[in-house]
Amino acid sequence: MSLKRRQFNYHRYLAESPGSKPWGLAVTAAGRQAVEPGASYPPAGHPADHAFSWAKGRVLGACQILFVTAGRGEFESRATGRQPIKAGTALVILPAIWHRYRPDPASGWVEHWVELRGAVVENLRREGILSPERAIVPVERRLELEGLYEGVHARLATTKALVCDPERAALGLQILALASGVSERREATRSISAAIGQAERLMADTLERPATIPAVARGLGVAYSYFRREFKRHTGLSPHRYMNRMRLEKARRLIGATDEPLKAIADRLGFSSQYHFSSAFRRHFGLSPSAWRKSAEPGSPST
Repeated sequence: MSLKRRQFNYHRYLAESPGSKPWGLAVTAAGRQAVEPGASYPPAGHPADHAFSWAKGRVLGACQILFVTAGRGEFESRATGRQPIKAGTALVILPAIWHRYRPDPASGWVEHWVELRGAVVENLRREGILSPERAIVPVERRLELEGLYEGVHARLATTKALVCDPERAALGLQILALASGVSERREATRSISAAIGQAERLMADTLERPATIPAVARGLGVAYSYFRREFKRHTGLSPHRYMNRMRLEKARRLIGATDEPLKAIADRLGFSSQYHFSSAFRRHFGLSPSAWRKSAEPGSPST
């Protein structure tokens, strides 16, 4: 192994300090390792409570986040099964979860890792933001994440490293946010929310020449089944029921504000017949279209 690689490789473990408790998070260990192709793994020198073999695997008492920046390998846990790992992947390993991982002997890999302890980890796990099923995370902002790891290394790979270091904990929290994929999931949520809002506007603008719901989904570039499920989750109604409600609301406005015949209103809004229109109107509003029109006449008692 080259001198440069030996200097690159390090690991450091510190005790958890009571002074870290108010901050909710502590980085208690970290390291980086350039594993040569064919080299034994994991390397020697780790404490007994962190060392493991592929044959046995291990269970940790803390959260460990490992980021592979080069090479490839594999990861296995009971929640994920055995999965291939490539460069740009983070492994978010939660406490009390059996797991094992290793680089491919043909490629080796470069890894950065941190160990996190504190209430923040348990809170995120309780809220479902962290879970054993989402242990394998493709990272979009790779250079940013690697820079955060280097910030931790700079504060920990020194003899002057503090046991309680809030600034190191802040870096650990940023690593946790990026490596958990929460930013990407929120961006996906924002994207589908925007698509649902666009669909609502499109439906409102085309009530008299309504597009089919699959056509609306296609226009937004969203799979129909996914669109239908997310639309109901956001609005509480299926797209079809939402469209019908909007048509009936517009029909009620037209009946109350114009003298347009009921049959013409039914035709304009795409109802198959005046009977179908009247039946749907009564179910939704509790009275017939003609009764609603009568209630809107001057001098009629309010309904």
